[in-house]
Amino acid sequence: MSTFALKLVAIITMLIDHVTAVLIPPTSWAYLTGRLIGRLAFPIFAFLLVEGFFNTSNVKKYLTRLGIFALISEIPFDLVFYNSFFNGVSIKADLPNMFKDAGLFDTMIGRFMKHQNIFFTLFIGLLAIWLMSMVEKKYSKNLWYVNIINALITVALSIIAALLRTDYGFMGILLIVAFYLFRGSKPLLVISMIILSGNIVQAVSAASIVLIAFYNGKKGKSMKYFFYAFYPAHLLLLYVLLLII
Repeated sequence: MSTFALKLVAIITMLIDHVTAVLIPPTSWAYLTGRLIGRLAFPIFAFLLVEGFFNTSNVKKYLTRLGIFALISEIPFDLVFYNSFFNGVSIKADLPNMFKDAGLFDTMIGRFMKHQNIFFTLFIGLLAIWLMSMVEKKYSKNLWYVNIINALITVALSIIAALLRTDYGFMGILLIVAFYLFRGSKPLLVISMIILSGNIVQAVSAASIVLIAFYNGKKGKSMKYFFYAFYPAHLLLLYVLLLII
């Protein structure tokens, strides 16, 4: 499978997951089935992120794209999953009292940053492996330095992801780092996914290794910005469907 094919599988399984989460009653078997299918998406995105890191000619531009689409996607993300701007805040109704009787930390964290979209997770994950790669180059002759500093980088950025409450949180960052460290070792990747799953449902994500195993290293069709734009576009469409039904 090419990069294009894997991206297509990832966005289809993600779409199934989001449609299920938003439109299907959680007590039905269809809901469980859809969410199980959706568990395949993030590991594929994490794998492709790491592959993209190794193949990109400009990591800074890669980070910039992820950051821009993280910001673009946040409002559609909050609208579809929380039915309001910035996760629980009705801008029109609450704007006059936005900062009244509330500290800055409470306002920024409690009101605006309860849950951030997946692009934030990918951004922090890419930043983590980029910093780790620079440490590996700088201290290539001192494995102790590399291991200690990279462990600190991983912990620090995992904590940041947890504090920002990004999608998949610190587990998402750890999985991206695992794909970076264990690149080429599928048994270790499967073990990592199971350990980081947290529950039986999430453990289904390990099945994504079967699809990843068919990756042939080829780029395939070039539709880079389609895959970036698909995320906020499909969220916005889901929100419109919620308004209609």
